[in-house]
Amino acid sequence: MAERDGILAIDQGTTSSRAIVFDTDGRIMATSQQEFPQHYPHSGWVEHDPQDLLNSTVSTCTRALKAAKAAGVHARTIGITNQRETTIVWDRRTGEPIHNAIVWQDRRTAERCAALKAAGHEPLVAERTGLLLDPYFSATKIAWLLDNVPGARARAEKGELAFGTVDTWLLWKLTGGRSHATDATNASRTLLFDIHRQTWDDELLALFDIPRAILPEVRDSAADFGVTDAEVLGTELPVEGIAGDQHAAVVGQGCFEPGMIKSTYGTGCFALINTGEEAVPSRNRLLTTTAYRINGKPTYALEGAIFIAGAAIQWLRDELGIIAHASQSEGLANDAEAEGLYLVPAFTGLGAPWWDPNARGAIYGLNRNTGVAEFVHAALDSVCLQTGDLLEAMAGDSSTPQNTLRVDGGMVANSWLLQRLADLTGLAVERPEVIETTALGAAYLAGLQHGFYNSLDDLNSQWALDARFEPAISRSAREHIVEGWHDAVRRTLTT
Repeated sequence: MAERDGILAIDQGTTSSRAIVFDTDGRIMATSQQEFPQHYPHSGWVEHDPQDLLNSTVSTCTRALKAAKAAGVHARTIGITNQRETTIVWDRRTGEPIHNAIVWQDRRTAERCAALKAAGHEPLVAERTGLLLDPYFSATKIAWLLDNVPGARARAEKGELAFGTVDTWLLWKLTGGRSHATDATNASRTLLFDIHRQTWDDELLALFDIPRAILPEVRDSAADFGVTDAEVLGTELPVEGIAGDQHAAVVGQGCFEPGMIKSTYGTGCFALINTGEEAVPSRNRLLTTTAYRINGKPTYALEGAIFIAGAAIQWLRDELGIIAHASQSEGLANDAEAEGLYLVPAFTGLGAPWWDPNARGAIYGLNRNTGVAEFVHAALDSVCLQTGDLLEAMAGDSSTPQNTLRVDGGMVANSWLLQRLADLTGLAVERPEVIETTALGAAYLAGLQHGFYNSLDDLNSQWALDARFEPAISRSAREHIVEGWHDAVRRTLTT
């Protein structure tokens, strides 16, 4: 069997780490996935052990590389994509974290964000970073670590500590501590990065009281990031692509033209609309972000972030115990009679366009006939209805008409969900043949840098449709359901 070239994609997510080896045609040749523990020290706090992130990444990579090799595919380069905003600080000398990672869902810095907002700082932050003052992002998490771990601030100011989002942590460890870098997409989620000048911003560093010495170097999304240490991964491979998970999905979905929208359904849900060379400020509390940066040139997007999507089904399975497997949700939802039942999954606050970190989950419309199927139906509806809120906000910010929504992520294997998504948003929904587009985007970025592809056009030509779902309910029926949803959200909001 002739050996073929491949690309190893590391997809380090919120609940699991995954390694996928693609061939250069974008086909999955080997895959491995491993879940790891979640830690909830207090209400609204979410942490990971950084060592769990590394160990699960190394073990899945080792298994995927071995399986790919057995299939005649040899990985030549690595792309990394990651849960964004999650914050890790470690000792530069020993490589040991000073504390658990503070996860993007964590709300412990809500009061700090509220104080900064009350002091009038949000306009500056929004103008420079495209983001809002919310505990979702990294800056206040970094400050919390420096202020709450004994001696951390003094050590940071001496240059003894390093900060990174998960991509940077993995890169540091995989290269044996030789590379302390990130890409422009991950940097743009920290509240410390000027997305217009594409550089760390001294005024923002002063505002959040964060020493510049702890920050990584910012590179393009397709760039030379270093070479893995053979003692860590068992082989020396160049890391040549890095992007935050939602940005990688933009690349994997081929959303390279202004107006194209992708929505990824995993733990949370994130919809991005490409705005091209223009960083469009949002009038509807969406985020302006760097979609990707190639050859020094940033492409921008508007983003809506939903904190709880697949995690709502995980909650039904793990906390309530009313389903055994997430795969049951499709059949149960199809059998439900859930008229007027709404789950507002504000378990860690509400994201865009509401941005209420203090809201908590609620369910409305319970009756004696409400059972397991109805709970599942309401949980899946909440994903669709939150997406509709994002798309409505995007329509208010963008002059490009919306016709089609490209979807990806683990949840989109559920065809009932996608039909419901089309019904409740009024848009055609397209599912690609490869739904692991987050990992695929990371692979594409690495392959672009490695020379497997010459341009974004090469990547776009590989996108292939699996199924298309058209809206099948009337506009009046859709509006009735959405009106009930907005009433439920209003009852849940605390601000």
